[in-house]
Amino acid sequence: MAEPRNKKAYYLGTGRRKTSVARVRLFEGAGEVVINGRKLEDFFTEAKDRMAVMGPLEVTSMLGRVHAQVLVHGGGITGQAGAICRGLRCGWDRNLGVDGSIA
Repeated sequence: MAEPRNKKAYYLGTGRRKTSVARVRLFEGAGEVVINGRKLEDFFTEAKDRMAVMGPLEVTSMLGRVHAQVLVHGGGITGQAGAICRGLRCGWDRNLGVDGSIA
């Protein structure tokens, strides 16, 4: 009989920007960001889009402490980066109790 896996606690957030929608799942980890099954550097080729995603992690000192798994669709690349940024904030505000004035 298969043994049950240990379930990790995770926090959900949804972000929207223009026509882009991002569903973000946050949990403790090495600080890796995976978007639609690809690493951040592979998904966003421009530095401004990567910074839009990593900015909230740096401001809240969560860089290297929180793993983010993201599903995003719709819109363009910059709109998707903005949606992910808002999804990260939504996940923190609702579940981790981070002050809403920082993002």
